[in-house]
Amino acid sequence: MRRSHTIWQSGGRKLLVSAAGFALLALPVARAQGNKPEQTPSADPKPQAETHITPEQAKALFRSVDELIKFASDDTGLPIKHEVKRTLTTRAAVEKYLSEKFDEDEDAKRMQRGEIVLKKFGLLDRDFNLKPFMLSLLKEQIAGYYDSKTKTVYMLDWIDPETQKPVLAHELTHALQDQHTDLEKWNDQTPSDLSHNATEDNDHLAKDELDTARTAALEGQAMAVFLDYSLKPSGRSIIKNPELLDQLQNQMQATDDSPVLSRAPLLLSESLLFPYKDGLSFEQDVWMDKGRQAAFAGVLDRPPSSSWEVINPRAYEQGKQSPILVLPDIHPLLNKTYKPYDIGQVGQLDLRILAQIFGGEAAARELTPAWDGGIYWAGQKISAKTPEELASTSSVALLYLSAWKSNASANSFARMYADELGRKYSGVKLDVADKAPSSQHGDEVIYSTNEGPVLITVRGKFVFVSESFDLVTARKLADLLIDGQGTGEMRTAGVTLPRPTLTESWVSFLHSCGMMKAAALH
Repeated sequence: MRRSHTIWQSGGRKLLVSAAGFALLALPVARAQGNKPEQTPSADPKPQAETHITPEQAKALFRSVDELIKFASDDTGLPIKHEVKRTLTTRAAVEKYLSEKFDEDEDAKRMQRGEIVLKKFGLLDRDFNLKPFMLSLLKEQIAGYYDSKTKTVYMLDWIDPETQKPVLAHELTHALQDQHTDLEKWNDQTPSDLSHNATEDNDHLAKDELDTARTAALEGQAMAVFLDYSLKPSGRSIIKNPELLDQLQNQMQATDDSPVLSRAPLLLSESLLFPYKDGLSFEQDVWMDKGRQAAFAGVLDRPPSSSWEVINPRAYEQGKQSPILVLPDIHPLLNKTYKPYDIGQVGQLDLRILAQIFGGEAAARELTPAWDGGIYWAGQKISAKTPEELASTSSVALLYLSAWKSNASANSFARMYADELGRKYSGVKLDVADKAPSSQHGDEVIYSTNEGPVLITVRGKFVFVSESFDLVTARKLADLLIDGQGTGEMRTAGVTLPRPTLTESWVSFLHSCGMMKAAALH
């Protein structure tokens, strides 16, 4: 049941704080009370024509930028170093911008390339078509944006000024962040090329869950300003009234106002919401613990480096590093049959999404805190040549090693993963004929599927999964990866930074497009 608290009401509209602490921007009262469009009888089923703000409203909105950036500066302590350019744009121009960005943006390209791996993992359904769905989602969700390339904040001519002001406060916070640190250089830490040997593997792995964590830091700061601006008429703020966020956390959901988002895979909706929701919680915790300077300029100067630090802000405050696994040299085993396709970390955010998809909310709550690191590698068969073969998950083989804080958690994860193989494959059968003695290869189970064998091995606190590799190769990989981790400090040897994750390009791309309606409307 959705709950919300009225902050002010005017002219038949309410500004509400939703059950996640986000402002419901000037929603009509009937909609804010939860009436679904399809439940409201209408003599005219045709959609209403889109309205546009008047020239007088546009002038007032332009003038409000200076007032709003001053509010953002006062709230964050980030100084205004120069005036921010501003422009009013149309829906057609925004849709053109989004389409071009999808075709040109490096994160969008990585996201599209990684689609087949996400399907192999089971994070996306096999028949999901990324590009058209993503474009529809962006066109539905865009609420305003700041372009760090042109140093311009864009206002939308089809949304009334009072509704836009909190969004502008959010986007102008990004302008202040950009003036503090060059966001074009600060944001993109992701290598775009593939790795082909062990050295390149670990160099590649060393460079990127940074983007996910930095995106959450930026959006968390901007959401703090958004919420403080929305709460201002009531005299409240996320620091004066921290219980507001505590009380209403974890209630952010897709809404009737976002029909495309309501149909989105969990991976996509969680990637969209994570920087807003978890980033805001991170920001509030740092602000409460360390003060405003540490929460804003301090976070920009020393940003979190993994989703683990965002989810665990006390670890960030203490300077603790995310759990790290290493990838030994697997190429002599695989290079004759497979070419490298993708590599990265299965971070804590990725694990939370995977556990929620496979096991539901209870599994996600149990397993997310128990996560202690994860890496994956995907290779594509050299024999795959045709477009159809290259686009099929059957052309990809996957290995995944996860570490856990206890043997019990490792076994719980392995059981959950095995139980959900039918979500990804047909013809899933337990294979007892090929099972090796447990003393030789650990506690392993083998399944046959329409895309080859799946091997799941539990050894202490490690769970190794091989999908579509032959069993001889899979067991060699299990030994190589598990034995290669060592114990204690050996787990961090040679790797000093977090790695790219399954969701990194999704999070980065979605939030590079601008503020999404889901963060403002409930």
